[in-house]
Amino acid sequence: MGKLSHVDDAGRARMVDVGAKPSQRRIARARGRICLAIETVVLIRGNGLRKGDVLAVAQIAGIQAAKRTAELIPLCHPLGLDHVDVSLTVESDGVVAEAEIACVGRTGVEMEALTAVSVALLAVYDMCKAVDKTMEIGGIHLVEKVKLDVD
Repeated sequence: MGKLSHVDDAGRARMVDVGAKPSQRRIARARGRICLAIETVVLIRGNGLRKGDVLAVAQIAGIQAAKRTAELIPLCHPLGLDHVDVSLTVESDGVVAEAEIACVGRTGVEMEALTAVSVALLAVYDMCKAVDKTMEIGGIHLVEKVKLDVD
């Protein structure tokens, strides 16, 4: 294993200096899911929850979270995001959240993608907690990260 980039030689936390890195197009995709009772899935599909449209609220929550990642993760660099896409898919036993984030910068957007998925799923949880006590969030992971040279 290599050295941890967010720890200095004395073992203290530090923000990585990315100033000398070249700007590149950075893209990251993340995914996760929330398991739900079948009755809850039916309510989501029929927009039958009293709090409103679960998928729309979760999508907006994920987008907002991606934009605020540096405020939530202490050593994350604040980034000017060029693209944030959060999608939610209802399955027979839950909802899958996927986020794709892109920017031109000196550091990646993995944390933004993972944060977007996490918060989108938490929003689903919040919207459904009155009717489902069995919900479980999991499987949050990075699907892909890409670096492309900028012309």
